[in-house]
Amino acid sequence: MFKAIFAIAVALSPASTCAFAPSISGGRAATSTSIQMGILDDITNAFQPAAGSGAKKEGQIAVVAGASGYIGKSTVRESVRQGYKTIALVRDKSKVESDEGKMLYGTFFEGAEVVECDVCDADKLTETLKDISTEAPGGKIDAIISCLASRSGIKKDAYAIDYQATLNCLESGRAVNARHFVLLSAFCVKNPWLQFQQAKLKFEAALEAQSDMTYSIVRPTAFFKSVSGQLEVVQQGAPFVMFGDGTVTSCNPISEADLATYLIDSITDKSRLNKIINLGGPDEPLTMKKQGEMLFEAVGKEPNFFYAPLWLFDAIIDSLQWVADTFNSEKFENAAETGRIGKYYAVEDMLTTDPDEKFGTMTLQEHYNKIAVEGQEYDPYTTMFAKAPTKVAEEEKEKVAA
Repeated sequence: MFKAIFAIAVALSPASTCAFAPSISGGRAATSTSIQMGILDDITNAFQPAAGSGAKKEGQIAVVAGASGYIGKSTVRESVRQGYKTIALVRDKSKVESDEGKMLYGTFFEGAEVVECDVCDADKLTETLKDISTEAPGGKIDAIISCLASRSGIKKDAYAIDYQATLNCLESGRAVNARHFVLLSAFCVKNPWLQFQQAKLKFEAALEAQSDMTYSIVRPTAFFKSVSGQLEVVQQGAPFVMFGDGTVTSCNPISEADLATYLIDSITDKSRLNKIINLGGPDEPLTMKKQGEMLFEAVGKEPNFFYAPLWLFDAIIDSLQWVADTFNSEKFENAAETGRIGKYYAVEDMLTTDPDEKFGTMTLQEHYNKIAVEGQEYDPYTTMFAKAPTKVAEEEKEKVAA
């Protein structure tokens, strides 16, 4: 029983803005948002003027690292929409351009050039950016936008991706005289007691220390994906799991589309030059209980809550850490860190209250209403309840849209 509750607690805590959602054996991870923006949003975006974009950015090149990630793919689409010649860096091109990839990613990469490059290979990355630079007026990339983030958050992954791979992007950008670096960081680094937070801060320090490129560091509070993980279980009649009395923490998450707009706008917005910016969505503070009430309203069911005790985190984390220390076990050390990640988001606010640190138009209730009808996007790393899209499902969606 405790194992099941802990698994839910870790997986359904308001996860970080880093594009990972931790899970442990026997549990489930926070599920992703609905099929991103959907067909109606694609049509709307096609005709909507880009905020702060002005005229088409003739010849200006924007390179998006982590392009196939949750925020990365929305950033690619927004970059194209704002008129940049957009280069989407992906580890495996076939995962995007295969039939399965096209079903997963839909229209996110339309208008962008998908380039295969492992950002963990510093030399290869520099060669790739040099090739890209030759296509730019004056041989200079206008911006590199890093949406890189470790999937697990454990120490090894965090320092490989959140620090080293992101540093590779910066150093390669400096080597080719790229102009501006936009970093997707995380609000949670303000109070860092997790490994991935330390890794992110280490890179932020490196970015601030150099002077070859200007930069904008954006720290979002939480993604809609991270507060949508209980949709399917609630639809099936299960209670909404909360921690403590459901009012321990508050957040104002931001939609992936709004965040992508902010990231791309940061390329040219001089008020964000060489700044660290905390960023939340337009909602007022939302407790976990309020989120549950909104979700039940969206699915048309009466509220039904389960209150998970916060002490459960400490009991299991301490046990896992004892085994890790006693037997020098990396496996149990990683499990303990995963537990600490879950606890962090159960006890820490992910909230901005300054009007200057709130952005966007889409509210969490609108998002819940949307995914209650459309379902959530399939993500092989974070979802066990939403299903992978199939050709039949895509054809049915197209019929509905028509």
